[in-house]
Amino acid sequence: MPSEASGLLQKFGAGDREAASRLLPIVYTELRRLAGHYMRGEQSGQSIQPTELVHEAYLRLVGQERVNWQGRGHFMAMAAISMRRILVERARRKSAEKRGGGIEKLPLDGLAVFTPERSGQLLVLDEALDRLTRISPRQGRIVELRFFAGLNFDEIAEIEGLSPRTVKHDWSAARAWLHREVARAV
Repeated sequence: MPSEASGLLQKFGAGDREAASRLLPIVYTELRRLAGHYMRGEQSGQSIQPTELVHEAYLRLVGQERVNWQGRGHFMAMAAISMRRILVERARRKSAEKRGGGIEKLPLDGLAVFTPERSGQLLVLDEALDRLTRISPRQGRIVELRFFAGLNFDEIAEIEGLSPRTVKHDWSAARAWLHREVARAV
């Protein structure tokens, strides 16, 4: 029901707080799938569960004032970015709590899966992505939408107002840059 979700997002963006409560049941399954993607491989009993991640991200999204939601894809992309930030914040707290805890080596592929053991790796990727975003905001957004939100090139092109070919080119360039930066960090 993308049209129903888009309509509720428009109402919510215009200040209708009840629209936010009607939106959650419509997008919950997709948000849960996204959180499950992040959390795949995490052992039970760890610091955060997919349901908790979904709820925390959703609360952050609906807590924003007057967002001009551009549709369901835009909302899901922002939810993925919010989930990434939550996991990075938790990883930073965990790293700060460790005495002498350093940042671990990082294989870039598969890093979208969060486990407590990978929290240092997530921090390395987050720092590299922050540097990329300062250099090329568009490439940074494309990485977030592709890697963290799991969107395809056509969906990203629509959200960013670009051609799929440009998105593919930027993705390739950004991915190569991130690989190089992450390799330097290890």
